[in-house]
Amino acid sequence: MGMGRLKRHARMAEAGSPAVREGSGDLMLRWFIVLAAAMITALSGVTTGNAAPPGVSEQDKAFLVGAHQDNLTEIQGGRIAERQAGKQSIKDAGRKLAENHTALDDQLKPVAERLGVGLPSRPSEEQQAELRQLAAKSGAAFDQAWIDAQVKGHRKALVSLDKELSSGSSQEVKDLAQDARPVVQEHLNLIESIRGGE
Repeated sequence: MGMGRLKRHARMAEAGSPAVREGSGDLMLRWFIVLAAAMITALSGVTTGNAAPPGVSEQDKAFLVGAHQDNLTEIQGGRIAERQAGKQSIKDAGRKLAENHTALDDQLKPVAERLGVGLPSRPSEEQQAELRQLAAKSGAAFDQAWIDAQVKGHRKALVSLDKELSSGSSQEVKDLAQDARPVVQEHLNLIESIRGGE
């Protein structure tokens, strides 16, 4: 290329010739595509993190919600027993159940959060009605009603735990059920022994 043509090309570049502007546009477009792709990837990661993993079934979700509400019911029922039971053995059992179900729920809640399963803030309507009935009693009348409710509730809980263990999809949720089962069985044994000693 001659010196004259070189100088002319340099002047065109300085003036912002169409060829140079087009090249700059291509470069800017490429940068925009890269940035847009990065943003889409980041947003996709956030969305995926909030969605329930594919290994979580409706059975797993129902178990988490039901077990959480059972825990809330046992915690409240145990505290009522500490205040209103006639027998010391039932007061002591109420305290043990409240403590154990608090610990079980502390294990359950972070798992539900990780799996994207929302948990209710209170027991079911049926459970709340039962708690209100218990709270209206005291002494011997309370003791009998509380024991009957606990036997029924813990037997039902064992059925729910066994169903999760046999039909659940998420290993993390099944592990919760596996850990909770001996605790629930121990509670049932304790309550039945108190009833047998009456």
